[in-house]
Amino acid sequence: SAKLVKELREKTGAGMMDCKKALEACDGDIEASFDWLREKGIAKSAKKADRIAAEGLSAFAINGNVAAMVEVNSETDFVAKNEEFKTFVMDVAKQVVKNNPATVEDLLAEKSISDPEKTVQEVLTNKIATIGENMTIRRFERFETTGTVEKYIHGDGKIGVLVDMENATPELAKDICMQIAAAKPEFLDRDSVPAERVDKDMEILKVQAMNEGKPAEIAEKMVQGRIGKFYGEICLVDQEFVKDPSIKVSQLLKEKNAKINRFARLEKGEGIEKVEENFAEEV
Repeated sequence: SAKLVKELREKTGAGMMDCKKALEACDGDIEASFDWLREKGIAKSAKKADRIAAEGLSAFAINGNVAAMVEVNSETDFVAKNEEFKTFVMDVAKQVVKNNPATVEDLLAEKSISDPEKTVQEVLTNKIATIGENMTIRRFERFETTGTVEKYIHGDGKIGVLVDMENATPELAKDICMQIAAAKPEFLDRDSVPAERVDKDMEILKVQAMNEGKPAEIAEKMVQGRIGKFYGEICLVDQEFVKDPSIKVSQLLKEKNAKINRFARLEKGEGIEKVEENFAEEV
């Protein structure tokens, strides 16, 4: 009954579906269901689920013309160096390469390639219980291509980059990966930037110019001149090449007769609000 599920949830902190499964497996016996959840590691891990996981690492798996990159988060950098955690992250990357899940939710529901008796979610839950920290599979990217796939890891998994190129040497592909890691482009080229993003930034640039005392028509012309800088910051091919700022990435590609099809950049904990603890204030 819903009452039993609610009671078990309050007792264990586990999710509704997990509590329902436990009660079904134990014929509605609350104490037996509690033990069942503990055995599965769910009762223990559920208590950690609301703790912020903003550390962790990125990892890759490549099989032929398919490559995947995943970000798995943990609470502390210490756990990110744990060999069991590293193995789990690598297994997740291999799972993405093999099964091509559409979303993280689909990935979690799949049978794990490392333990076919369990889903990826169940394996993750067990890791949380044994390692002792909240962990989350946050996101992944998967490329299937006829071109060249190159990967790059910076700072022991802090930043991961995946790039899909055509007619590129390994050296050029690696340089492009390092460019993406360092310069943090948001888009490949100008055509990739949503129109609303361009309109918004052009409006901001216009207001800035008018705030400088320029009339509207002059401000409009100034915006056209400044929009190139905007593209140079957010578009990969418009950026200055970090190894030689005298040329743009687009010029480098033209010289090498190469093309970038797509790229992905995952930075550990990016956008996750971390809890700042001030022990001096607490004392």
